[in-house]
Amino acid sequence: MQIEELTNYATSRGFPVFRVYEDKGFSGTSNNRPMLKALMQDVREGKVTHVLCWRLDRWFRSLKEVVLTLNELQERKVTFISLKDGVDLSSSTGRLMANLLSCFGQFEVEVIRERVRSGLENARRNGRVGGRRQRIDAAKVMRLRKQGLSLNQIAAQVGATKSGVSKTLKKGRSKGQ
Repeated sequence: MQIEELTNYATSRGFPVFRVYEDKGFSGTSNNRPMLKALMQDVREGKVTHVLCWRLDRWFRSLKEVVLTLNELQERKVTFISLKDGVDLSSSTGRLMANLLSCFGQFEVEVIRERVRSGLENARRNGRVGGRRQRIDAAKVMRLRKQGLSLNQIAAQVGATKSGVSKTLKKGRSKGQ
């Protein structure tokens, strides 16, 4: 949907569509995105005259990165437009709006981080452990169980929780192992 809207906008304004730069699966909080790097390389090589993004917060969520990138685009005489935010850096009003919107984007990321940390801290206080799912060696779990070890003993040997071992054993039984 975003690419279609941007393409239609570029066509209606007569902008040449050179390339769509889309980093699927990468967060806007990361500056280490392959297509963002490719875009900026093309900007530096003079291959890009216009940069359109659907919304500023889809591109960056760090005020510092927004400011640095937008400054570089301006220095290189590249027109930047954020379609949904109504930001066009060819005007002073557009530059002000871009800075305000990037501040809100950074604020949103920081509030989410605070909420996640608070939630994890609360979970720990209530005896729950958060984090990623454990990678458990199912074959080793099955072998240790056949040797007669308890769930706690297996968990200690494979570096997992008792419930993780139990789930692994259930999966193994359902697969006929």
